[in-house]
Amino acid sequence: MSDHNHHDSETGYGRFHRRVFERKAGVFAVATTVAISVGALVELIPMFTASSSASWERVDWVTPYTPLEVAGRDIYVREGCYLCHSQMIRPMRAEILRYGPWTRAGEYQYDRPFLLGSRRLGPDLQRVGGKYPDAWHYEHMRDPRSTSPGSVMPVYPWLIDSKIDPADIAASVRALARVGTPYESTDEAWVAGRLQSQGATIVQNLASAGITAEWDDEIVALTAYLQRLGVEGRAHLANQGGDS
Repeated sequence: MSDHNHHDSETGYGRFHRRVFERKAGVFAVATTVAISVGALVELIPMFTASSSASWERVDWVTPYTPLEVAGRDIYVREGCYLCHSQMIRPMRAEILRYGPWTRAGEYQYDRPFLLGSRRLGPDLQRVGGKYPDAWHYEHMRDPRSTSPGSVMPVYPWLIDSKIDPADIAASVRALARVGTPYESTDEAWVAGRLQSQGATIVQNLASAGITAEWDDEIVALTAYLQRLGVEGRAHLANQGGDS
């Protein structure tokens, strides 16, 4: 105890913090509030002062999600898929060899909200688009073990019978357009037409594998979203010679 007091008397630090803070709850609370406020301001001020062009990367080789992909993304969020799957490939050799080219910031410019994920109970999905046929995704949602033996993923059979609502998807498209996503139209008839057109293509692909589905099945929308992930980024990086 005497050695400790001797050290404090030599440095002066012990005497200072005891004199200023000890048994002075009000002073300590004010000091804590000031410290937290300074830290918050350091984080917040750049967000409101930087121009949009300087705040994030914009690229011209990424297009907005189609209405059917928006519907699938909404289902992906609703079912909590982002809790077990990430959408971010880091620039590390092991990840690039397993998942593909590392993710560029501009690829997220139309993601609202971002679905980066925080853990991988399942594989990363950033480059899953085009990796498997539509029928694979259908069967994987119906019974993950049928396509991935040993998978711990739960089954999602209700996606096969549940339907999307074009009016609800139109509302999502309008909300995205309001925050800057450049859609040529947000009219409900336009959205419904795009939903049916893209959905019919997936239904045809499923039919070729002996699977009966309809364009407004939730499984069709989710398949559209998954088949979109990473496709444009992968194509651009391949053309630029940036696969690694």
